[in-house]
Amino acid sequence: MAGVSSPGTDVPAPKRKAEAQRKHTVGQVMLVSSLVLALVTGLGVVFLYRHLNGNISTKSLDAIGNRPEKIYRGNGEPLNILVMGDDTRSGDDNDIDQETGGGSDTTILVHLSADRKRSYAVSIPRDSIVDRPECDDSAAAPDVMWNAAFGTGGELCTVAQFEQSTDILVDHFVVIDFNGFGEMVDAVDGVPVCVPEDIDDPKHEIFVPAGDPSVLSGDEALDYVRARYVGELAQQNDLSRIKRQQTFIAALIRKVKSAGTLTRLDRVVGFLDAATRSLRTDEGLGSVTRIGKIALQLQDVGLDNIKFITVPTAYYPLDSEFKGKVYWTEDADTLWQMLNEDKALSPNLLADSVTAEPPATSSEAQESESPAPTETESPAETESPSEEASPTETPTESETTAPSEEPTPKETTPGVCA
Repeated sequence: MAGVSSPGTDVPAPKRKAEAQRKHTVGQVMLVSSLVLALVTGLGVVFLYRHLNGNISTKSLDAIGNRPEKIYRGNGEPLNILVMGDDTRSGDDNDIDQETGGGSDTTILVHLSADRKRSYAVSIPRDSIVDRPECDDSAAAPDVMWNAAFGTGGELCTVAQFEQSTDILVDHFVVIDFNGFGEMVDAVDGVPVCVPEDIDDPKHEIFVPAGDPSVLSGDEALDYVRARYVGELAQQNDLSRIKRQQTFIAALIRKVKSAGTLTRLDRVVGFLDAATRSLRTDEGLGSVTRIGKIALQLQDVGLDNIKFITVPTAYYPLDSEFKGKVYWTEDADTLWQMLNEDKALSPNLLADSVTAEPPATSSEAQESESPAPTETESPAETESPSEEASPTETPTESETTAPSEEPTPKETTPGVCA
């Protein structure tokens, strides 16, 4: 599997080079719901617009030095948005896993293709060992855990670390407060998730009931995405937690885009208010207008073209000082290069991906199955405007076959339906 190798293998860890919010979902629903609100409430939307804008706090990316350049030269412009979860554990009910220091256990790069036909959300394990750059008054530090950057210099330090590690320029960042995340879930009256078995961790007071679906409240959603010590011992790791996070975000996307949400003004207003109050962004993204413009470009991205993946990693050997931590494999270099060139990812890199569509075995998937309308099969009706096309948007077979390994079967994750 491209995602991770098993712990304790004899494969030696390679030496690394010293230099090498809920994201577009919010944007999409802001655009659609703003139109609905404008029609129904008239001038009232002006007040709402100012209120939502006032909720968002911003920082400038100009403070980051030595930034990489974009290498894509085709038509349009791909966007890279780094999403971080601010899960400081000093507040009430935040000490779920008894991990100290707070910071950010969640980092996701959202890549939007230049033609706006596909979107990748790439999760970075917080247990990744990387080199942290100099941040504020803190000297650069080699061989540290990924989330140390957020604890040292916040979101700007994390952006600088990402750019140094991947050579990908970050266009925007979004920081989502985890408590605000729970409020967003409650604002849409819960999110249905296929949970095959109870998630039960009495030591950390975590319980998420099984169900197909199980409609998770805000508190239950926080338990679901942050729980770590569930399942067999070998499954109690950051990678399993990431898979649950990806599964939940996909379910949230479906709920927010559903007619049951967009036709309920109380849900729309509540969701947008909670969402914007829980966001910190860069100055370039810090307005409802800018988010709405990006959302307008995302109308052609279907649920099957929103894919969640994890950086390919392997565990350090058991006799290493980094036992239990992970390093990025050569497949990760391929991943970053393909994203930098705005190419469709290879099947091997997508072998263990999660899409925004319902899990295949869930009741939601069975209910949504229906014959495809014949009109969608016409090339003339699915052809995109020529100005959106790019010579590199549809890669050749040779461009998408690396790495050459065949896709491997998906591994099971506690609390996730196949």
